[in-house]
Amino acid sequence: MTTTQSAPARPAPDVSRLVVGVLGGTGPQGRGLAVRLAAAGQRVLLGSRDAERASAVAGEVAERAGGAAAPGVEVSVTGGGNADVAGAADLVIVAVPYDGHAELLAGLVEPLAGKVVVDCVVPMGWDEKGAYVLAVPEGSAALQAAALLPDSHVVGAFHHLSARLLEDLSHPEMDGDVMVVGDDRASTDLVQALAGRLPGMRGIYAGRLRNAAAVEALTINLVSVNRRYKAHAGVRITDV
Repeated sequence: MTTTQSAPARPAPDVSRLVVGVLGGTGPQGRGLAVRLAAAGQRVLLGSRDAERASAVAGEVAERAGGAAAPGVEVSVTGGGNADVAGAADLVIVAVPYDGHAELLAGLVEPLAGKVVVDCVVPMGWDEKGAYVLAVPEGSAALQAAALLPDSHVVGAFHHLSARLLEDLSHPEMDGDVMVVGDDRASTDLVQALAGRLPGMRGIYAGRLRNAAAVEALTINLVSVNRRYKAHAGVRITDV
């Protein structure tokens, strides 16, 4: 009788020294990701169309993250314009509203070339029946980003994290997983490791970038769950 052994797990890359830029960092999702990553010791650059506004919010984020960071953890958060942040960061998270997504990225092709770009944008609309998925010509926001940034490594991740829970540092840990989709293994490994920097979270590979539409759309279901049950539900992948 033969037995099948699983391949040994790849060691997670060290992302502790990565400079992470957050475009749309003054909005709830971007601000929440920034404060959690900064509290974990990640150096964060906060980007916005308004550099002055970004600097002001970065100061607030740094103060809050400093109050939640473990002893000895250095907190570093600075703000600037989106183009400056895109050029200076090692890895960039895009957390802008969908209606400004294409215009923003079309203007950042050069500074984002060769970099890992993490898209957590959800094409979501609202009407009297609640939230619904908007049709994207390219198939998903992440695929739109890949089309606009042909020289970048686009990864989809961080869609299902509640902005309110991200910002609520009275809860040191978040209970959930981050579904990560992308076509470049080194890039998805990097983003999975970055997700693991958030206490209580794991980064879970969830397929190629062509699967991003399903991941983005699941956010709409979670919004509906949270509205009905007055909760802040996320996603947990079992048996992994």
